[in-house]
Amino acid sequence: MALLDADRLFPVEERVRGLARALYDTVKDAPIVSPHGHTDPRWFAENAAFPDPAQLFVTPDHYVFRMLHSQGVRLESLGVPRADGGPVETDGRTIWRRFAEHFHLLRATPSRIWLDHAFETVFGLTERLSAKTADASYDHIAECLARPEFRPRALFERFNIDVIASTESPLDELKWHRMIRESGWGGRVITAYRPDPVVDPDFGGFVNNVEQFCGLAGEDPASYAGYLAAHRNRRAYFKTFGATSSDHGHPTATTHNFSPAEAAALYDRVLSGKADAAEREAFRGQMLTEMAKMSLDDGLVMQIHPGAFRNHSGPVLDRFGRDKGYDIPSRTDYVTALKPLLDAVGEETGLTVILFTLDETTYARELAPLAGVYPCLRLGPPWWFHDSFEGMWRFRQMTTETAGLYNTVGFNDDTRAFCSIPARHDVARRVDAAFLATLVATGRLCEDEAFEVMPDLAHRLARQAYRL
Repeated sequence: MALLDADRLFPVEERVRGLARALYDTVKDAPIVSPHGHTDPRWFAENAAFPDPAQLFVTPDHYVFRMLHSQGVRLESLGVPRADGGPVETDGRTIWRRFAEHFHLLRATPSRIWLDHAFETVFGLTERLSAKTADASYDHIAECLARPEFRPRALFERFNIDVIASTESPLDELKWHRMIRESGWGGRVITAYRPDPVVDPDFGGFVNNVEQFCGLAGEDPASYAGYLAAHRNRRAYFKTFGATSSDHGHPTATTHNFSPAEAAALYDRVLSGKADAAEREAFRGQMLTEMAKMSLDDGLVMQIHPGAFRNHSGPVLDRFGRDKGYDIPSRTDYVTALKPLLDAVGEETGLTVILFTLDETTYARELAPLAGVYPCLRLGPPWWFHDSFEGMWRFRQMTTETAGLYNTVGFNDDTRAFCSIPARHDVARRVDAAFLATLVATGRLCEDEAFEVMPDLAHRLARQAYRL
């Protein structure tokens, strides 16, 4: 029995469903453009076999383990590494059995669709995962992973990935990207510049990070001018490894545009460790505007995704470190927060700033009106908690009437879970096909226009926005 319904996510009414199916069929096999994500470039550099099914599907995927943890499953029992190097479960089969016993917790979630898609289309499984099928599925996937056609590069080609971007700290020397380039393999794996460790004073080890950062660039960390020069240097270095974008994960969308003297004084205070919370927030805001100005010079597309209260659980942060499923959405202001940046560069047609949100209440009230008038702004797709059928549908409903379709940037998968990439893009293509079919059925779009728009949403807008 197949795990996937061929008409999943399409409208129920048969006439609209038929049109959605026809639209989807035009892009279902189109190349994947993945301009924003967190796959490990080491996979493609070394091209080693994935260790076991648990290491592929469970331990690295916070979408999976956070749901199990919410029902009392200990992270150690799923193999999630501890910050202190303490003992955790290392037996892949044991982790997989525990995952299978709790697989029902993922019912009706996006993760369930992504996992079933990978199980069926990548590994050929046709029985639903459960405690009963755990060992058989583990053995089957493990046997597949031992074969050359399931190595990272082979899967990259099988998934029809045209280009994929990883995301690296400015402290990263990009050795895995260098290894990929020197290997002669033709897969296009590029980096993106993520300066959070050296622009966020609340980031762990900030002062040491800045000193190391300036050292890599040969600049003086005691000087604000030297600090900015280090950014220009590192951005240029990242561009030599294919970077076309920078990526900024700030707590808020606050921006500032201080005078050079004011900004230098703020930098000195932050670096001294004497800055209060308001001053640290002001520095982050100033750096967003500085990064936008640098993008005018070097052409990097700027991505801003604020609004996550990161690492919400102090005990989990202490025990397991960052990014363990405890990042929680929070209310976010864009209209007031972005005004200093937009006053400085908002009318620049050579600049692209892509806005993401975790606060859906801002779609119609703030984001769509902003993107619908400022030449530099584009709207990123539903992201993280809203990377789902419902989230994508709400996004299209609430933004299209004001921002249109062409002030959005298609889809990106933003994932560390490699085998979920085709599944995520498939969901986005199905939702967009359903949305366009509904517009046609309700007389808001001509059918021939829907067929023109479909490949734009599937991959063309992403190529254009990210300069790929």
